[in-house]
Amino acid sequence: MISETKRKSIEERMQRLQIFERDLEEHFIRSGGAGGQNVNKVSTCVYLKHLPSSLEVKCQKTRSQVDNRYFARVILCDKLDQRIHGAKSEMERERYRIQKQKKKRSRRAKQKMTQEKRDQSAKKSARKVDHRDWD
Repeated sequence: MISETKRKSIEERMQRLQIFERDLEEHFIRSGGAGGQNVNKVSTCVYLKHLPSSLEVKCQKTRSQVDNRYFARVILCDKLDQRIHGAKSEMERERYRIQKQKKKRSRRAKQKMTQEKRDQSAKKSARKVDHRDWD
């Protein structure tokens, strides 16, 4: 079940992106895959089409039709945001952040980092007091 705060947040996001319920064509289809009898008997898969932009979304993430309706709207908002804002969209910023995290460091960056560690280590060892000298 989707919480009220999530429902309100997606409604606000849809308003910001100028997506209105009257512009959506929604169909329910039987899902496939895991889920047992529920999936075989109930139409839980949600198909959404945004008529002005002709974007289409199909969602069968969960066994619940209510949840899939919510997730389909989230995906639709992501796609439309991507189309409108391009590199400035939330999805693109997140993708860039993850890509930067996973990127390997260059040899020069690794050398610089190890040199800084050596310098710090030298500073600390210079500050150490040798207790043997006190005797």
